[in-house]
Amino acid sequence: MKNVFKKIVDIKNKETILICEISSNHSNNYSKLKKLILKAIKQKVDLVKFQVYTPDTLTLNFNSREFLIKNKNWKKHSNLYRLFKKSHTPWEWIKKLIKILNNNNINWFASAFDQSSVDFLESLNCKAYKIASAEITDVNLINYIAKKNKPIILSTGMSEEKDLRLAIKTIKKYHSKFAILKCTSNYPASYKDLNLSSIKEIKNKYKCVVGFSDHTMDNLAANISVAFGSTIVEKHFKLDKDKTSTDSHFSLPISSYNVIKKSLNNTSLCIGKENLGFKISKEQKNSRRSIYISKDIKKNNQLTIKNIKLVRPGFGLHPKFFYKVLGKTVKQKLYFGFPLKLKYINK
Repeated sequence: MKNVFKKIVDIKNKETILICEISSNHSNNYSKLKKLILKAIKQKVDLVKFQVYTPDTLTLNFNSREFLIKNKNWKKHSNLYRLFKKSHTPWEWIKKLIKILNNNNINWFASAFDQSSVDFLESLNCKAYKIASAEITDVNLINYIAKKNKPIILSTGMSEEKDLRLAIKTIKKYHSKFAILKCTSNYPASYKDLNLSSIKEIKNKYKCVVGFSDHTMDNLAANISVAFGSTIVEKHFKLDKDKTSTDSHFSLPISSYNVIKKSLNNTSLCIGKENLGFKISKEQKNSRRSIYISKDIKKNNQLTIKNIKLVRPGFGLHPKFFYKVLGKTVKQKLYFGFPLKLKYINK
């Protein structure tokens, strides 16, 4: 099993890691979720991510205005408690699925939402943790996770900068193994709300790995994030024909995983290294013009526009010497088709 957990927080890493977020794409059906996991294994995903919570660890079963759902995609669940009851993944399922992932050498980790979920994940040897953007202010949770001395990924979607600073300060009391995901907490997110150019600023400011938690419905934004320096991309995936799971409206078909991964890799290749970009191969150099003998020249005869010519390939003198050598004599007989060299010319 490749260990991606060092890479995700290594500022020197250039490979783009694509996280397969499972979220709640199971419709409370274990067989459906297992099928999704098996499809992810078939795609050889870099990293599977679970969300570990229960409705009781997130909210109260209450119907006052503050607890009612306004998002049209989830409004049918009425209040937060019912939504989380529908969307949460039973922990026993996670336990079974992790065994399957381990047996197939697929890396996994999870978003933890309270201390009990951290303890559960520790019992399963979870190697890294995600702090969901809605939990960014829960410094007690962050502190508890940071004590485990494992990589932590922070999502910015619902954070003000002061929240992010406090979260990082909390982690740094124990270690510096963290990464930040630029995130827009809209489901799905529109291009105009992404502001991906800020990835570069976040990276420069916090001197850490920065990635992108992508809730758009294609891979354009993910590719652009790589151009701005993202080396982690997180996307939600579902079974190909799933239209009923809680997060299906902003998740992509699992069969598209490798297409997206290849696109991210190709984007990274296109970017290349930071230099002027004026780098050509020896073969390309030799495809350019240079000075060649266009008519036989006897020893001590002059070079003239009638016996030298600027042509391809580029094995002769650089074109900048053309007018400088005119009128000069040669040390030896030169034949038609010879590349002209300075060593053949009398000073």
